[in-house]
Amino acid sequence: MQRVTITLDDELIAELDRFMKGRGYQNRSEAIRDLARAGMQQARVETSDSGDCVAALVYVYDHTVRELAKRLADAHHHHHDLSVAAMQVHLDHASCMEVALLRGATQEVHHFAEHVIAERGVRHGRLVAVPVEVKQETHAHGKDQAKRHPHIHVRHAG
Repeated sequence: MQRVTITLDDELIAELDRFMKGRGYQNRSEAIRDLARAGMQQARVETSDSGDCVAALVYVYDHTVRELAKRLADAHHHHHDLSVAAMQVHLDHASCMEVALLRGATQEVHHFAEHVIAERGVRHGRLVAVPVEVKQETHAHGKDQAKRHPHIHVRHAG
């Protein structure tokens, strides 16, 4: 194990200390190691140009922004091959939160998410993607005759 020295501003240290207390970390090194691992794992998924993924795109938008709801719906329709399902929650008189479940080529899912998040009136957006492998498998379910259909298997981080 190597020792490294980093410099953090007071606000970030206070936030780190609150994070540690809330999660039960014993020291800053443990917390920073876990945060670094999580960040690097997410970065690997985000920069992966190959393979498929399943993902949750969460975003908050102002539905009073002209035509925004229509533009978002149109985006999902234009990418119906990626959009599996969506759920919307009204937060207040103007704000809506939507959770969109996506599945497809990692690069296409990220491109779609970036497009949605960049729309004027979208206030917050985050994509959580999980790398998967889609395999065609043949077997029966219950008393049904065996048939070939896709199964989605989570790829383990390397």
